[in-house]
Amino acid sequence: MFNSFFRLKENGTNVKTEFLAGLTTFLTMVYIVIVNPIILSSTGVPFDTVFIATIIAAVVGTLWMGLFANYPIAIAPGMGLNAYFAFSVVGGQAGVSYQVAFGAVFIAGLLFIILSLTPFREKLIEAIPTNLKLGITAGIGLFIAFIGLRMTGIIVADEENLVGLGNLHSPEVLLALVGLIITLILMARNVPGALFFGMIVTAVIAIFTGQLEFKEGFMQTPSAPEFFIFGSPLQAIKDMVEYGLYAVVFSFLLVTLFDTTGTMVGVAEQAGLMKGKKMPRARQALLADSIGTTVGAIFGTSPTSAYLESSAGVAAGGRTGLTSVVVSVLFIISAFFGPLVGSLSGLAAITAPTLIIVGSLMIGAVGKIDWSEFDEAFPAFLIILTMPLTASIATGIALGFITYPILKVVKGKWRDVHPLLYLFAVLFFYQLAFLPHA
Repeated sequence: MFNSFFRLKENGTNVKTEFLAGLTTFLTMVYIVIVNPIILSSTGVPFDTVFIATIIAAVVGTLWMGLFANYPIAIAPGMGLNAYFAFSVVGGQAGVSYQVAFGAVFIAGLLFIILSLTPFREKLIEAIPTNLKLGITAGIGLFIAFIGLRMTGIIVADEENLVGLGNLHSPEVLLALVGLIITLILMARNVPGALFFGMIVTAVIAIFTGQLEFKEGFMQTPSAPEFFIFGSPLQAIKDMVEYGLYAVVFSFLLVTLFDTTGTMVGVAEQAGLMKGKKMPRARQALLADSIGTTVGAIFGTSPTSAYLESSAGVAAGGRTGLTSVVVSVLFIISAFFGPLVGSLSGLAAITAPTLIIVGSLMIGAVGKIDWSEFDEAFPAFLIILTMPLTASIATGIALGFITYPILKVVKGKWRDVHPLLYLFAVLFFYQLAFLPHA
């Protein structure tokens, strides 16, 4: 059944590989079910409400991706967007209640679905020049590796140089380095499921060294979800007009659009699923995050996005939607294992080595960029450079999209630029110059 529905043989994979890939992706991104409620609860939303809403949004978006698009890409509430929601929309200049803010997310999600049902987003993927797509893949690779280094304390904040080397004698850093070495050995020996087994071995070591404990047990009954936390769709529209939240909705829409599109292109490129400039079944894939965002807002969470950590599952061999279905099932199970999930996701050293190694695999896209043409090379370079430095995929893409048409116009090659790139160059410039950043 799995073979025919997900076309496993056609994609050079099998059920075991897809299961391990799904498990790998889940373990690298499950931190979101703890981190997201922590961030959003600072606005007054009950922790349990966001916890269950995060899982619902992840399950709906990822399951759609797996069953209808057949891609090994996971969807969940996006990091960065949750901070923007909590500190800029609710706690910042907008100064609205979290209920009103969730209404704005709901409206952005509906607009997102409309855009995804039209050929617009598919055309956007086709309009992105090859060198920019490669830059996006490489930039995501650097970003995800930097996240892994930062999460464990191998890289820390530095007053003079912004970042510096952490304390290599601290228990968590040592555990991360040991886990990295073990996983590298498994990778070098071509052990199937090397990334996943590297995490398992690291977790076992953490238990014996006293770094991983399960003080609150393993299971708990999840709380019932709250339906339409912002009142009703009509109330959401009224609140948007009353509070003038047009810029907020636009920011959610624009950042999510390019955050997700960029990640999907990067992961699909890594998995070898792109067909030239086109992404097969793009419309079904692009609907996943827009539906996830809309459903998530109904229950009480910030916008969803395609997850960088999906590349870990791809690196583990995931090539079809079965990987995503496995991730969805594990998210459902995690609703009953809140304490266990909290313990595992609370120790970054377990998953960080996987992120670092995946980053090294994705940076290989740099070798395919045409460095001989400056107008092609520099925008790609800017994307690669700024994604990790700004901690934002969307910002990296924005700067690449702004510089690419400028350089083409200067060189007299303006006809080579797709009209959509001119449009988004203007929109991105406006967003970076005049709107709060997510």
